[in-house]
Order: sequence, then structure tokens, then C-alpha cells
Amino acid sequence: MIMALPTGLDLDLLRTFVIIAEEQSFTRAADRVGRTQSAVSLQMQRLESVLDQSLLERSKGNAVVLSAQGLALLGRAKEILKLNDDIMQSLRQEPAQTIVRLGIPAEIPNQFLSRVFERFSQIAPSIEVKITNAPSCELAAKLKLGQLDLIIVEDGLAPRQWPATVLWRQRLLWVTSETQNQHLRDPLPLALSPSECEFRPPWLTECLWHGFAVRALEQSKRKYRQVSTSNTTAGHIAAASAGLAVTATMSIADLPVGLRAVRPDEGLPPLPEVSILMLKSRQINQPMTDRLAELIQELSTATT
Repeated sequence: MIMALPTGLDLDLLRTFVIIAEEQSFTRAADRVGRTQSAVSLQMQRLESVLDQSLLERSKGNAVVLSAQGLALLGRAKEILKLNDDIMQSLRQEPAQTIVRLGIPAEIPNQFLSRVFERFSQIAPSIEVKITNAPSCELAAKLKLGQLDLIIVEDGLAPRQWPATVLWRQRLLWVTSETQNQHLRDPLPLALSPSECEFRPPWLTECLWHGFAVRALEQSKRKYRQVSTSNTTAGHIAAASAGLAVTATMSIADLPVGLRAVRPDEGLPPLPEVSILMLKSRQINQPMTDRLAELIQELSTATT
């Protein structure tokens, strides 16, 4: 007589269950596991079906709480996952990290980056730093997908519930041509990012800097028109250099010859400060990424 094998527990379902218990929210748990909320709900339905038990309940305020059966499962689920992770880590031979994939937006000053790379090459001369230059929203998406190890981004564009280190805060500035005086025109010609882009996170209704510039002008009742649209800072700077428009930027240290920051007394409203953040991937064993992150934080503190 052949004995039927007992039903096994799906570790993926258990891991999602533990994350839901930690977050007390399907939405936040879905963000952590990289699935949609409906997919996470289906996972829990499958787990409850396998166990023939109700594990989760909704409380006041719509928070997710564990049932008595869910509380009983939680500790044992954590033990199972820890044992699984320990076995995988002990049996899997991790190759030494030889490449750090770093994502940087164009707004980060070149002088700062030069100091970082010079110091890092002295500390770890055999490690390749593979650099991706892209807007912050695109870098955040790549980090979340595991395509980057370390990124520097603007606050407001980082994935939610992702640990971040604040490197510095800096006020945005209007930039204009030294000779064309586009900042004096009425309506003000602008070079900005589009309000919509494929990488814009769902919690924002528009591109971050686009919104900052437009709201500042509207609150000061200054007329404007967007004459140039680009997804990159280089595109905005090119339009300003050509004398076509005014744009907004963070660093003026690397401006091309012929451009300057608009002075406070020249009639344009002040722009807000932005925080610059550093985020690491969730991969555990990446000592060279950690060392580069420590160096970036150290030099950013010395800069501010």
C-alpha cells in the first residue's frame, strides 16, 4: 500500500504571511514582496486553504491583525523561514563581490563624485563601480527590481518603507542664460520634465521638480509657458544654454559656461529645499557596496 505524502507548506506563502504580520497591511506587504495587493491576497487565501484555518482579520482602521490561529502559526513560520535561509546561505557559495552597481542622477555635483571615486579606488582598487546615470525615479525603480546595488536619489522618489540615509539638503535654484535674460520674459519660458513619466511612483501625481517649479510660479502669480520638455537634466540645461528657457536645478557647480543662477532680487519665486538620499539594495552579503555607501556618507558629511 502506497502512503500519500503529507501536504507541504509553500515557503513563499509563509514568507508573505510573516511580512503581512509585520506590516499589518496588505498594501505595504505587497510593496515589500514586489507583488500587487490582489496577488498577496490570493497567496493568503491559498495558505488558509492549505491549513483550513482563518489566519488574518481586519480591525478598526482597516489594519490587518492575526487571528488566534495566525498568532499560533507566526512564530513557527519564522522558525521555518530562518532554518530555510540558514541552509541556503550555508550551502550556497557566494562569489566575492567584484562589481558595485551605482545609480546617480545628473544633479549630483561632479566634484563630489570625483572625490568619492578617487577614495574608493584607493580602498578597493580591484572593484569595478558600474555607474548608471538616470533620473531619480528611474533609479528607484531599478533598485527595487534588483538591477542596482546602491543609488542616490531625491527624497519623495524612493520606494516606500525602504531604509534610506539622508546625505544632504539643498535648495533648488532657477538657472538662466547670462546673455539672453530669459528670466525677465513674460510669460516665463520654462524647460522642465514632463508632468507624467513611466517611472513616476504611484503616490505622486506629477514629476517632483516639475511640480515644485510650477507651484512656485503659480503661487507668486507669475505667468509661464513650457517651451522645452525633457526627461533629463542635460536636456533642460541644453535648452537654457541655447537661450530658449529658464530651468530649475540643484547644483550650479557644474553649470556650463554661459549659464548662471537667478539671483533672489531678479523676480522669480524661491524654490523649496530637497533632501538627497542614499539607498542600498536588500541583498544581504555585499561588503563592497557597504564600504562605498560608508564612504559616500562620510564625504557628504564633510561637504555639508
